[in-house]
Amino acid sequence: MKVSIWDTYVQRDNGSTMHFDIVVPSTLSDATIVYDYGRQFLKTKSFNTGALSSEECRFCHIEQATDAMVKAIEEQGFFIIEMENCK
Repeated sequence: MKVSIWDTYVQRDNGSTMHFDIVVPSTLSDATIVYDYGRQFLKTKSFNTGALSSEECRFCHIEQATDAMVKAIEEQGFFIIEMENCK
C-alpha cells in the first residue's frame, strides 16, 4: 500500500512544538479529513495544544506503508508517527 505522509507541527501549551506525521492512504487527497485525523490524535494527549490547520500540517511525500501502518489505516483510517515532544 502506498501512503501519503503529512508533516505536522503543533504548539503545546508549555511552549514546545510537537512534531508528528499523519499517514493516510495515498488515494486520500482531502486535507480536511487529514486535519480531522490529526485532531483525533491530539485529543488522546494529556496536555493542551494549539490548533491544527494548513499552517501546521502539510503534505510531504508518498512512501510504501509498513505492516503497522496498514493495520492502523484499516482499523481507523490513519497512522501517526510521533517524532518530537509528543509525550
